[in-house]
Amino acid sequence: MVRTLCWRFLAICFVTLGMIGVVVPGLPTVPFLLVAAWAGTRGWPALEQWLLEHPRYGEPILQWRQNGAVSRRAKCAASTMMLISIMIISFSNAYIAVKIVVPLMLCVTLLWLWNRPEPVKEGSDSHKA
Repeated sequence: MVRTLCWRFLAICFVTLGMIGVVVPGLPTVPFLLVAAWAGTRGWPALEQWLLEHPRYGEPILQWRQNGAVSRRAKCAASTMMLISIMIISFSNAYIAVKIVVPLMLCVTLLWLWNRPEPVKEGSDSHKA
């Protein structure tokens, strides 16, 4: 019972962060909903099902689960926000270590992100030459 409540609490926290991401520019939505759906599988199947059937966010969650796929639009948005973050850090009064380590971590994250497959459009024939 306590374990289920912990999973539900985690799911609610990440759904809340995802909803904040809907209205706050630069804050992602889908990554938070991915974690919420993951937590839902462990303690709140109805919430997980609701997220998977959501008209806007269900498809990206399913694409991630099935293929580890991230849309090009999401990749571009993430890249833009990371670039803006790097610029802000560069011009800030942050410690030199922060100015070096954070951009390096973001660059590694971008490399990983751009190496993720993109969702296959239904009805498209990717085998044509």
